Amino acid sequence: MMKQLKSKQVGKQFFAVDLGATSGRTIIGSISTNGADDHTTAKPSIVLEELTRFDNALIPMHGHIYWDLFVLYKEIIEGLRLAVQRNYHIESIGIDTWGCDFVCVGADGHLLRNPFSYRDPHTVGKMEAYFEQVMPKEQVYKKTGTQFMNLNSLYQLYAMHKAGDSVLKHADKILFIPDALSYLLTGKMVCEYSIASTSQMLNVYTRDIDTELIESWGVRREQFGKLVQSGTVIGELTEEVQKLTGLGAIPVVAVAEHDTASAVAAVPASNSHFAYLSSGTWSLMGIETQQAIVTQQTFERNFTNEGGVDGTIRFLKNICGMWLYECCRREWKKDTSIDVSHATLIKEAMEAEGFRSIINPDDQLFTSPDSMTAAIQDYCRKHNEPIPETRGQFCRCIYDSLALRYRQVFGWLKEFTPFPIDVLHVIGGGSQNNYLNQFTANSCNTTVLAGPQECTAIGNIMLQAKAAGYVKDVWEMRQIIANSISPARFIPQDAELWETAYEKYLYITGGSKD
Repeated sequence: MMKQLKSKQVGKQFFAVDLGATSGRTIIGSISTNGADDHTTAKPSIVLEELTRFDNALIPMHGHIYWDLFVLYKEIIEGLRLAVQRNYHIESIGIDTWGCDFVCVGADGHLLRNPFSYRDPHTVGKMEAYFEQVMPKEQVYKKTGTQFMNLNSLYQLYAMHKAGDSVLKHADKILFIPDALSYLLTGKMVCEYSIASTSQMLNVYTRDIDTELIESWGVRREQFGKLVQSGTVIGELTEEVQKLTGLGAIPVVAVAEHDTASAVAAVPASNSHFAYLSSGTWSLMGIETQQAIVTQQTFERNFTNEGGVDGTIRFLKNICGMWLYECCRREWKKDTSIDVSHATLIKEAMEAEGFRSIINPDDQLFTSPDSMTAAIQDYCRKHNEPIPETRGQFCRCIYDSLALRYRQVFGWLKEFTPFPIDVLHVIGGGSQNNYLNQFTANSCNTTVLAGPQECTAIGNIMLQAKAAGYVKDVWEMRQIIANSISPARFIPQDAELWETAYEKYLYITGGSKD
């Protein structure tokens, strides 16, 4: 049982597969229409139970880096078998994953090779080459409204094309990772809206793969499956999978297959006037809107427009999240004689002087350094900031700087947003960090509501419930989620102190224009 969810009587049961870039899980979500705390008022609610957890390991081989899709398929099968053993009555299955990566399928229906990981170095320099040889950068953004990253599917495919990749040459279909796993379960091929929107191949106005972006160098629109919205039933389990698991002809649903899209669907908001911060190793701050926001300023600041539920757009910006902290902690853990628990490090951070050292968390120096502590020290040395020496000073530097970066992006967001933002919902693992949540409220000068932590799995399950007809739209989903959790509330404090700190941040970072 997920700790932040209230225990309720079991009702309709759904099977969620939540795959991240380092690990995966299978989860049962139960939606109940009974069991309010006083046992007199029936309010629909949701509870979760984690069935299995497993590694999702990268495979370096012959100069490339791959995912093992067959291992992921095996883990899904094992999770389904366990659900049967525990007598769960599964209504449907949904899969969410990270974005951008894909699988090539031959004309005979077989996977041609395990997929490249977005961490594969074959895309280095290919984004710039695409702008020079195929389409200018600004034109790409005007079509897609998507942020620029080497790992985007567009540049992965272009890199394969330039390398004469034999798999791409023989590909009949190209399936994004969750669509490929659904294909292995059902034999049906689709292209779900939210996962396709991470590719930088989706036209933000037509909401389909843009032919001009891909066809001039040999990839065709028909190589991608039929584009479907989140909450669409893909098909039923094949007879083979039914025999492997002991299940019947259970439907597989195209949920919001990009994990962030499922997470945002789980924001327990009561109306549309909210911003969200999906907080974890990386942070994503944005809003939900009906239309894309594509301007010269959003281009310059590298904001992105990605697919959400019910045909919405997630307008957001990627921010470095707890990556810096996690890297530092990993370094400190090498000395097994010292305590590097989260509680200890947070305590040391709060005992350290506030705003002593300020950095820009999104500086390229912190992308993938050999030593994160050395990189932070180098940044401070370069910008004439006091150099952190103790663990508390490092952690306080990271917390303060993240909150100030959040304020900067939140300010830009308010400039672009066509409605007033009343509250900032913090979801994901970072929603459990009360100190950072309070700093975020202080820095952004707005109320912060924190939770749920398990937002991706909850969104996945609620979209399955929508496909089954148990809820009508995202707002009814959000009401059920609000019935099930008690978000922590953080009210802004120390406005003058944080205003002064923000001025220091802007001076040190030079405004951090992107």
